[in-house]
Amino acid sequence: MKDVEKTSVERQNSRKRIRRRKRMKNVYGLVVLLLVLTAGITISYTFLFNINEIRVSGESDMYSAEEIVMASGINEGDNLLRLDCKKSEQKILDELLYVETAKVERDFPSSLNITVTKCIPAFNVQYSDGTLLVSKKGKILADNGFITDGLPIIYGLEPAEITTGRPVASANEHKNEAFAEIIASMVAKSDNNIMSVDLSDEHSIIVNYKNDMIFKMGNWNDVEYKLGLADTVMNDESVKGKKGYLMMVGTNQCSFRDSTLPATAIEPTTAPKTDEYGNPIEEINEHDPDIEAKFSEINNSRTTTIVTTVTEAVPEWNGGEDYNNGYDDGSQWDGGYDNGYYDENGYADNGYSDNGNDENNQW
Repeated sequence: MKDVEKTSVERQNSRKRIRRRKRMKNVYGLVVLLLVLTAGITISYTFLFNINEIRVSGESDMYSAEEIVMASGINEGDNLLRLDCKKSEQKILDELLYVETAKVERDFPSSLNITVTKCIPAFNVQYSDGTLLVSKKGKILADNGFITDGLPIIYGLEPAEITTGRPVASANEHKNEAFAEIIASMVAKSDNNIMSVDLSDEHSIIVNYKNDMIFKMGNWNDVEYKLGLADTVMNDESVKGKKGYLMMVGTNQCSFRDSTLPATAIEPTTAPKTDEYGNPIEEINEHDPDIEAKFSEINNSRTTTIVTTVTEAVPEWNGGEDYNNGYDDGSQWDGGYDNGYYDENGYADNGYSDNGNDENNQW
């Protein structure tokens, strides 16, 4: 009888079966895990985390908690996981005119918080057909035919949207940008003293303050920075309390001009004389060195110069060494100007020079 040769086939088949069983176990485990997760998610979105309490807080003088919840579209029993908070917030803002902001937050496992703030009228936005009453956030509260006293006025925005409850906005992107920064800056300051803003030209925005200061801001860029710079200048000790004009110089400087100062350096030192009707009479001081210096300069240069420091008009001359008998034949300058300004009745001939173009009331 032949000997039987043993082989390792049985051992090899056993190893394959073991590996196959392990793979199947892994697949079974994954399937079970997926089933559990699916069941858990289904339960969570159907039975678990359902709302059984809705809390409303914040400032809401105009509306009750029930009205706010109803406007949100949320009901008890709704699932927290399936809730679209942003959509509910927008519903509140759209439905309730005098709600400025709304915040909807989940409070697991079964509660919901709604927080609102009330609208406060803050601005008048004037347009071609009327005036919009606008809140601090730019929400249109009313379309009035009048300006609400005590609130700043915005001119030139040209709003494309005038529906109450909607944000006020212009079709001009630059004006929108400037408007948003201006109202944000004004709302942030409790002592804001801006009276009006003119946005008619987005390249030349003008801000008027209650202290009679006018700020020529320039274009729509960096509005918040420019307003802060203007406040800094107005609060400077050398400027505070004065009236005048502020103007941007470049991108980071602001200049001030005092509007109470005269346009010229020469100021009257005595009370002005008046005629019989009380109208002021302008006079020229014959011995004023400044005036004489100007006249000398005119003669030397032989060019036409207007002297605005004393009179509104200046006589011409004949190109010689003198003015050829200027002002008066009796009442003012003697040997100065012939055919000039004054005689006993006022202006003599209405002409400036005997040697001018014409003696008959022409130049």
